[in-house]
Amino acid sequence: MEILVVNPNTTRSMTDKIGRAAERAAAPGTRIRAVQPAMGPASIEGFYDEAFSVPGLLGEIARGEADGVAGHIIACFDDTGLDAARSLAAAPVVGIGEAAFHLAALLAHRFAVVTTLSRSIAAIEGNLARYGLAARCAGVRAAEVPVLALEDRDAGAVGRIAAEIERAKADDRADAIVLGCAGMADLAGELAAAHGIPVIDGVASAVVLVEGLARLGLRTAKSGPYAPPLPKRYDGLFAPWAPGGG
Repeated sequence: MEILVVNPNTTRSMTDKIGRAAERAAAPGTRIRAVQPAMGPASIEGFYDEAFSVPGLLGEIARGEADGVAGHIIACFDDTGLDAARSLAAAPVVGIGEAAFHLAALLAHRFAVVTTLSRSIAAIEGNLARYGLAARCAGVRAAEVPVLALEDRDAGAVGRIAAEIERAKADDRADAIVLGCAGMADLAGELAAAHGIPVIDGVASAVVLVEGLARLGLRTAKSGPYAPPLPKRYDGLFAPWAPGGG
């Protein structure tokens, strides 16, 4: 099977890192196609960036769907554009935030999330409530590390993330940690070994969930809110995204 992994931002080095993490988690015989849109923000840090990342994301989902991929992964921890992507695709679409939360809930009584910047906390807390997992989350902490700083191992980002993990263990009584950014995908094993508790990366989590859904032959429900969008005209720059050809 082939799984499409979409990094909704436009930073190639992050896409490559995400792709490598997905390949490490994939079962033999699973092909990973890691892509990014040509348009949008270089990183997604808050609601404004998120809004401008969705059109490019949906363009990549549409191409993957046309190519017949077995499933799609949205590799932004805010699960950017997830509902819209599920409306567009018949193949399963999994966001890395939702995937990581569900796996953490299977492993721990209470988990904490360590993300990049404080401005991301509200979106994560909103998603936890929406997914019915807010009661299982001991807290959402920010290491105050810009997303693109995760590309530089010498920038002190890992130390700040590690410090928040220790605070989550001591102050929040968390017994597992969810890493709240796709750019942290390469840190899970290292941090789990250092802190002695499960540390969950959303990219790997999403890969195994999409593989499982595909092997079971399950597809996105199309009888309710994820039904295909109604054909209509879209104007201006959005004309290429018009459902049904406009």
